[in-house]
Amino acid sequence: MSQGGAAGRGTAKPQDRGWAWMVLLAAVVLQALTLGFPCCIGVFFTDLQHEFHASNSETSWFPSIMVAVLHGGGPLCSILVKRFGCRFAVMLGGLLSGLGMVSSSFCKSISQLYLTAGLITGLGSCFSFQAGVTVLGYYFVRWRTLANATASTGVSLGFTLWPLLSQYLLDEMGWRNTFLIFGGILLNCCVCGAIMRPIGSLPQPPEAGEEPGSRAEEAQLSNGASPPHPALQQHARTTCFQVLQKYLAFDILCQNKGYQIYTIGVAWMMMGFALPHVYLVPYAIQNGVEERRAALLISIIGFINIFIRPFTGLLSGHRVFTGRRIYLFSLAALLCGLSNFICIISAEFRVLVLYCVILSIAMSGVGALTFQVLMDVVEMDRFSSALGLFTILESITLLIGPPLTGLLVDITSDFRYVFYTSSFLMISAALFMGLSFCALEKKNKLREASKVPLSNPSRYSEMPSDPQAGSQPPPAVVYITSI
Repeated sequence: MSQGGAAGRGTAKPQDRGWAWMVLLAAVVLQALTLGFPCCIGVFFTDLQHEFHASNSETSWFPSIMVAVLHGGGPLCSILVKRFGCRFAVMLGGLLSGLGMVSSSFCKSISQLYLTAGLITGLGSCFSFQAGVTVLGYYFVRWRTLANATASTGVSLGFTLWPLLSQYLLDEMGWRNTFLIFGGILLNCCVCGAIMRPIGSLPQPPEAGEEPGSRAEEAQLSNGASPPHPALQQHARTTCFQVLQKYLAFDILCQNKGYQIYTIGVAWMMMGFALPHVYLVPYAIQNGVEERRAALLISIIGFINIFIRPFTGLLSGHRVFTGRRIYLFSLAALLCGLSNFICIISAEFRVLVLYCVILSIAMSGVGALTFQVLMDVVEMDRFSSALGLFTILESITLLIGPPLTGLLVDITSDFRYVFYTSSFLMISAALFMGLSFCALEKKNKLREASKVPLSNPSRYSEMPSDPQAGSQPPPAVVYITSI
């Protein structure tokens, strides 16, 4: 496709209609394949321990690395999206995910699994997932809240189907052949990427403070060439810093108080959020629950999410909650933390089913609102960069949470400490975000009442608060790739 032809189509404004709904369907499948996939790792936890004679802590590094890279590869994904477009990033991610799982089926040690399933599959899933989230912001304006919530139902589908499929294939073929089949399934991310065709091309003006010719020098540096004259060495270093800031959004982190609070709160929350997903199945099996029924617990969480997430998205999209979605998010995180006390009381299957029902309702709020709240506190044309920094910070806590908790389990031989830890982290993060945003709003109201002018007024001090409003046009920069 020529660039001119793409631009012509871009003026037709395909947002919120037509092919946008096919892109949304592809995003649903992508999230089922990527975000939904790590939930099935708990099914293989015991088998991998026996195969490689590994402890709980050693085995938990495998899903931790996968999930951490899935979230922490955001800056690299941002670079791919800005240079090559969302379609390329999604399809490259599908290839890496499939390659990682096929390679995992031949691993001879748990450390090799860290590299193949953890790093390679995690990075591939990151490219596919985050590029799929980004493209929705350009295809949807008026219905952006609904689109994000609908796309997140893909996670629920993954949570429902992956554990059941994993347990069936594990019983029939063993974990090695199952991983081999998973590699083929994850290649379907490439099909989803092919659907995400570019919607147009618009001129990309220099950013504020960017000198003429700096983009050309940036390209020269990325190709490995040296600056043509020693006098440009200092300018090259400045350009590298600008590029780093561009893709990691450090300027937003420094200026936007809402982004600061939300990023810190979610990063802290994620240290405990993933713990039940990793340890629920081993916890149930240790307490006498049959393996198939234990795997069913994760599927129950996913199945209920399928119906709750769209409702949460519709509810949060109502004008009553405009600018208040952060409080719904904090409430959902608080309920997640409190629900963990249910399975601490008893590990009977019926009690665990009740726990999964309540946890899934709370998770639906967290999942449906995570990226919508982020879109509320940053501008859409900086969303990709903001998402990159946001996810790389939370990936650090996602990486260390399960292994540290696994070490605690190895020491105490009591899985209940997993849920104690998760409750503490989730509840404290929810209170921090809710109370901090409340204090920030009160501060802004006082400043407005005293008529103190703001350099860049917004609900959260520095940035526009509601980029998803239907009256706002799509961002000036639209990604383009070749057809």
